[in-house]
Amino acid sequence: MTIKEFLLRLKLERGIGYQKSLAILTKLLSLSEVTLADLEKLPEEIKNLAIKAYSNPKHPQTISLLTKQCQIISFFDNEYPDKLRQIFKPPLLLFAKGDISLLKRPITTIVGARQATNYTQQALDLWMPRLSQDLVIASGLSKGADRLAHEAALRHHGKTIAVVGNGLNHFYPEENRNLQFEIIKNGLLISEYLPDTPPRPFRFPERNRILAGLSDNVIVTEAKSKSGSLITANYALYENRNIFALPGSVFSPLSQGPNELIKAGACPLLDLETFYDNIH
Repeated sequence: MTIKEFLLRLKLERGIGYQKSLAILTKLLSLSEVTLADLEKLPEEIKNLAIKAYSNPKHPQTISLLTKQCQIISFFDNEYPDKLRQIFKPPLLLFAKGDISLLKRPITTIVGARQATNYTQQALDLWMPRLSQDLVIASGLSKGADRLAHEAALRHHGKTIAVVGNGLNHFYPEENRNLQFEIIKNGLLISEYLPDTPPRPFRFPERNRILAGLSDNVIVTEAKSKSGSLITANYALYENRNIFALPGSVFSPLSQGPNELIKAGACPLLDLETFYDNIH
């Protein structure tokens, strides 16, 4: 059995989460094929789980259905983005619809408030004609700034990646259904979750580490002092990515987050020359 199929079996097996999957795979890193004999050599605390996943007769049919629904990229595949391999807790599997070659291109993530104002829209209208020609634009397909970033990239005939906090068969929020289809057609939709996994609040912070990990640069437009956008920025800081923030009025609650990032060392995004001068 290929290591990729074994990864899928681990993903499908009840009682095996990320940490246990990682513990099992760490013992098998030198293998491209996995056999029962290999699993028999594992430590007792993980051996039976691994053998159960390997031998479960229900998994082949489920895997066959999965491969018809979407593309599946494992940590060991050439298509897996190199930058993402380097992060803390990299996803072991990615489920994708669209152009997976975009994962190998320079990527800039743009995030911000779900209640983004016209200030975000004006900034994206100003930047996107050039940014979308030079870089793939990534975001999280949420309301507000995420949606505006995806739409602006597509409007200027650029490519965009949406990293979602649910399975690919769900539409969240529902109002982004048509945009999701457009991204699949002209960009890439990815998730670390099985396609039928519903959205849940805890999955969005998990998703944010992937957004940061994929990227060379992260831009925060508007965000409250405590927001998911700042979680993405903190992940990016930890992974040594370039962080940019759109400075704003001290009287605007949605500029508190970017202004705090700038105070902490993020580059104030005053114009595109500032951005290009500071990327590496």
